[in-house]
Amino acid sequence: MPFLFIGVPLAVVMILNIFRWKNYNTAFWVAWGVTLFQMALACFDLHRCLFYQTVIQSTFFGKLSVDLFSAVVLLIVGFIGFVAVIVAMNTVKASRFSFGSIMIFLIMGMSGGVMVTDIFSLYVFIEVTAAASFLLIAIEKEQAGLEGAFKYYLMSALSATMMLIAIALIFMEAGDTSFSAVSAYAADCAGHYSPAFTAAIVLFISALCVKSGVVPFHTWVPDAHSSAPSPVSVILAGIVIKVSGVYALIRVYRNVFMCDAQIGKALFILSIASIIVGALGAMGQNDIKRMLAFSSVSQIGYIILGVAAGSYLGFLGALMHFFNHATFKSLLFVNSTVIVSQTGTRDMTKMGGLSSRMPITGISSVLGLLSMSGIPPLSGFWSKLVIVMAVWQVSPAFAVTALCASVLTLGYFLILQRKVFFGKLAPGMEDVRECSHSMKFIELLLSGINVLAGFLFPLLFVFLQGRGML
Repeated sequence: MPFLFIGVPLAVVMILNIFRWKNYNTAFWVAWGVTLFQMALACFDLHRCLFYQTVIQSTFFGKLSVDLFSAVVLLIVGFIGFVAVIVAMNTVKASRFSFGSIMIFLIMGMSGGVMVTDIFSLYVFIEVTAAASFLLIAIEKEQAGLEGAFKYYLMSALSATMMLIAIALIFMEAGDTSFSAVSAYAADCAGHYSPAFTAAIVLFISALCVKSGVVPFHTWVPDAHSSAPSPVSVILAGIVIKVSGVYALIRVYRNVFMCDAQIGKALFILSIASIIVGALGAMGQNDIKRMLAFSSVSQIGYIILGVAAGSYLGFLGALMHFFNHATFKSLLFVNSTVIVSQTGTRDMTKMGGLSSRMPITGISSVLGLLSMSGIPPLSGFWSKLVIVMAVWQVSPAFAVTALCASVLTLGYFLILQRKVFFGKLAPGMEDVRECSHSMKFIELLLSGINVLAGFLFPLLFVFLQGRGML
């Protein structure tokens, strides 16, 4: 029942804020329970979609739909929310009640955006997600967080304006905003769109690129991610920008504009630019969180590249990398949380030799970065391989460029490892210790997923092929 993904978090937030228990830790525990419920419900829907190839629908909160793609994303939303709540329990000291409540609201907004079947409802849930993100980034009321939230707000306001204008133009042309109606109108046009509809497509795709942090709309990403509290950085990089931007872009491109070739060419250019610019930007950073934020721009470029291919194989690769990026980037931001909390600095030039003091963090960082670089047999290798294969069928030049750009990813991986973990222990780091047990559990869990998924993805290909889905 798709409405439960929205109804349960909404009811929980209302109850929490009506009663406001004196024990403010209650909101954390409730948020943790909501994420577990989300994962259980998503697993049930995923089983139905995968083994029975059904689409689960509901009309309780408008028309909601869960297919195989959205079921996977709902599971990721719940899981990364679960990780972020555990990180918050260890790091958030003030505004704990507000943090837990807003986190639940954020999960509800992302879940709604995943399941909607019309453009206007998609816009509404994207803005719900954005509003919750602003509050979480600025929740500590420090200058850096307020500045990052303000920059995110400005870019989001620009994106929202473009989306609203696009929706108005689409409604005037197609007479409806549902995916099916707009798709039917686009099919009738057969590529010969009116100027108004063409403007709507450009505005809507551009707005989603802003939300995705795609080059040249990426300028807010490093500031928002680096200035946000640690658990917010985890969920922002792990899932928020992918749901409110990348997932929405995939849905609109695949279900509404039917993989229009002209849109595909634009997405190819934007994705390659994001891969290269994001990687080069990451290589020039000394702030560990800004380096990881720039790397998110690069890795999202790979997801968009798979989408641009416009084929089933491309969408499969994009979905796989969507999952992989959620896990390895969350792992790396958890690592950065541990490093910053233990060393008291985000400047990598002041670190060094930390692997001797933080072995679990060091090993999990290596696994996350190797997966991100596409090194076999880790999970990132398979998603990048599928994306490159899909792109090769359309444009060998773009495929080779994307493959070569992985060297840049390996480059900033080596820079981070050398500055933070390799060599002699830096002066003043003698008292650094490993993180708490709950944080070590998260590091080991996310590392294990990256390793296990790398071995299971070939079996997934065989399963999908056996069921005629590949």
